[in-house]
Amino acid sequence: MTDALLPADPRPLEKKDDSYFRKGCNPLAQTGRSKLQNQRAALNQQILKAVRMRTGAENLLKAATNQKVREQVRLELSFVNSDLQMLKEELEGLNISVGVYQSTEETFTIPLIPLGLKETKDVDFSVFLKDFILEHYSEDSYLYEDEIADLMDLRQACRTPSRDEAGIELLMSYFLQLGFVESRFFPPTQQMGILFTWYDSLTGVPVSQQNLLLEKASILFNIGALYTQIGTRCNRQTPTGLENAVHALQRAAGVLNYLKETFTHTPSYDMSPAMLTVLVKMMLAQAQECVFEKVCLPGIQNEFFMLVKVAQEAAKVGEVYQQLHMAMSQAPVKENIPYSWASLACVKAHHYGALAHYFVATLLIDHQLKPGTDEDHQEKCLSQLYDHMPEGLMPLATLKNAHQRGQLGKSHLRRAIAHHKESVREVSLCKKLRNIELLQEVLSAAHQRSQLKYTQHQEEDDLLNLIAAPDIISKTEQEVEIILPQFSKVTATDFFQKLGPLSVFSANKRWTPPRSIHFTAEEGDLGFTLRGNSPVQVHFLDPYCSAALAGAKEGDYIVSIQNVDCKWLTVSEVMKLLKSFGENAIEMKVVSLLDSASSMHSKCATYSVGMQKTYSMICLAIDDDDDKTDKTKKISKKLSFLSWGTNKNRQKSASTLCLPSVGVARPQVKKKLPSPFSLLNSDSSLY
Repeated sequence: MTDALLPADPRPLEKKDDSYFRKGCNPLAQTGRSKLQNQRAALNQQILKAVRMRTGAENLLKAATNQKVREQVRLELSFVNSDLQMLKEELEGLNISVGVYQSTEETFTIPLIPLGLKETKDVDFSVFLKDFILEHYSEDSYLYEDEIADLMDLRQACRTPSRDEAGIELLMSYFLQLGFVESRFFPPTQQMGILFTWYDSLTGVPVSQQNLLLEKASILFNIGALYTQIGTRCNRQTPTGLENAVHALQRAAGVLNYLKETFTHTPSYDMSPAMLTVLVKMMLAQAQECVFEKVCLPGIQNEFFMLVKVAQEAAKVGEVYQQLHMAMSQAPVKENIPYSWASLACVKAHHYGALAHYFVATLLIDHQLKPGTDEDHQEKCLSQLYDHMPEGLMPLATLKNAHQRGQLGKSHLRRAIAHHKESVREVSLCKKLRNIELLQEVLSAAHQRSQLKYTQHQEEDDLLNLIAAPDIISKTEQEVEIILPQFSKVTATDFFQKLGPLSVFSANKRWTPPRSIHFTAEEGDLGFTLRGNSPVQVHFLDPYCSAALAGAKEGDYIVSIQNVDCKWLTVSEVMKLLKSFGENAIEMKVVSLLDSASSMHSKCATYSVGMQKTYSMICLAIDDDDDKTDKTKKISKKLSFLSWGTNKNRQKSASTLCLPSVGVARPQVKKKLPSPFSLLNSDSSLY
């Protein structure tokens, strides 16, 4: 079973600019992996049905009082539990179907364990998002049908990612898009009416939540799972393929570790902290195994120092797999981890431990210390190979004594044979592993090689001169480590950016519906200044200007001017737009945050973007001067800092920015007082 396409190649259906499928997704690819995922999805449905039947039977057993009914329910419940156990065992069989994910090249290496992708149900965002846009953002939800469709298409594409970097980028782009969606449509203190359902990849049990935490965590899990599939897919017969495998498995460990640290309360057991810790260990152990294969790829020369290096590399792999097997054997992971995974970890721990002892035995038996050889270097290597030498033996004396070298070497061979026998026994105890022919071939060949070497040097008095072979110190030239996911390298555009800047227009902020403000710029003066970046806010509003009388308030966000969307425009762009209308009537739509205290800033602590700090200081000075004037004096209209020069005040400023004169008497501008009725019908009466 390979990842090759069985039907005709769908590439002719694709276009460069307008492809039928998203990059990184090909749902028409009938591969061995896709068939396995389809089988997993079918099993998930059967497990869901069995779980519902068991729940119903348990509820009936609690409610029933008739003894005959209770006995019948107990009988049915036993059948349901038996069926459920069989389905879980069948799912475990799919999880250990490692042959589908391996490289298509003919190899003689032990298969690696990949993770299967989590399955999910379809989700319809349209109703929920349309209602939220209409209710929360007060906008026509039908204007966002294309954006909602893009989001749903992206989610659907993530269910069938391609096994390459394009598939990883597809999943990451959806994960980043979920961050935008969460900020815009999911208030942190409110449960929304949309249900996300994902199936546990190990047990098949469905889990549902009404927030995006499960969705985001499941996508992260699938990113890590896809990395494991990419790693196991690499050709482990080439240096480049092994390097890519190590890199992919390290990235898989990084994503799973990031998931463990970021989402600590996921309801799905395959994403629990205990299980993720084991999965991270498994990915790093497999990466260390690929490092060992990379060292051995050029060929293992029968040379003293080369054998020392390879022996310690093998000991390192055996050590990490031994730690992995111990972690898999601990509760509560032991109850849900596939038994075949724990068995394979145990098999590899014994196998690589046997290889380490075999290589040490080879360097002791086949290499005699000859005159002219570097005695000090060999003595140092041998002493660093063990924690302690066997009783009565010294490194240099052992190297010089052929009999002692032979006895110590044969003791390592005996330990190697014992490890080989244990690995073969573990395989025989697991039905799933017995079906992997390649695994049995590798173990059998290694066992026969050690047995043959021991037979060649076996003597009659070996049992009278038993030496306990010491443990080998593990050492590696490349210590594998976690590589954290690099989301910054993936570009994701907010589908709903038309709603406005996320810093203001988000789900955790509420504001008034848009209000239409009809006003004119009298003599080139707006009666207010602008501040902020995007969106622009009304600032320093004259309470008697045309805009204030029409209902504008200080701190309002300008969302449109004459039906031109202004939510993403800067101060200069909004001023240019306002200037284009001259003294004609202007229709401006604004919104106000309901919690104005959190949105408005103190005048003394802020200043308008693009203006020097001196401008704010001048503004404060003018305010102070006005405060010192007689309170009963008629308030005169102050010139706006951002008013443009007109024919009447062109002498004051030839630019669009006009500073008032400080310390110079300003001519009083006669202003028609508003009628009481206009004050009653305007929000400016609050001033």
